[in-house]
Amino acid sequence: MNKAILIGRLAQDPEVRTTGSGATVCTFRIAVNRRFPSQSGERVADFFTIVAWRQLGETCGKYLAKGRMVSVIGEIQNRSYDAKDGSKRYITEIVADEVEFLTPKGQDSGSGNGGGYERAYERQSAPVAPEGFTEIDDDQLPF
Repeated sequence: MNKAILIGRLAQDPEVRTTGSGATVCTFRIAVNRRFPSQSGERVADFFTIVAWRQLGETCGKYLAKGRMVSVIGEIQNRSYDAKDGSKRYITEIVADEVEFLTPKGQDSGSGNGGGYERAYERQSAPVAPEGFTEIDDDQLPF
């Protein structure tokens, strides 16, 4: 199973692009505090790159801004590419399935989101029952 759950603040404003095929993709970085401070007592944060596609990406690009707190649920993906200098580069990203906006409207200098907390997520189409099966109410179940 590959599932990442992160809560952090945007380290910079999101970047929205459109692919050649017309799909929207939004990329942003969040700073996530580690659970315990370092030996010197300082709070240490890790920075993660988040990638949100299609409708989720459009929503994130529209309502998120640097400093806003978000919760991200997604999948960790690794990829590599050849740099211009000929070296191989590796990238680890979180591909978001759900992004929940945790900063209430008016609490930061980011763009307003129309009020209160917001939740943005990919909506998956409802599963279709296979042929030959009949839908029944829970009251009709024998257990």
